[in-house]
Amino acid sequence: MELREAQELIKKKYLERDSMRGLFKSFTWLVEEIGELGEALLKGSHRNVEEEIADVIAWTLSIANLAGVDVEEAFKEKYCQS
Repeated sequence: MELREAQELIKKKYLERDSMRGLFKSFTWLVEEIGELGEALLKGSHRNVEEEIADVIAWTLSIANLAGVDVEEAFKEKYCQS
């Protein structure tokens, strides 16, 4: 799956709910997921780390959708410049 496809999947599934929640509250959910990722890393459960990384990515994509950011383009611009 391409990054743009992942962002579109999250948009289709969650944009309406995320829009009702709003950008700041959605951001607080992202922060909570980052905390859960930290806990998973400390516990050393590989499966739990995988799940929490997926959650962090999904919430990041939700934030990008709310902010009108094309994540694939932003990533390419930031990290693929020679």
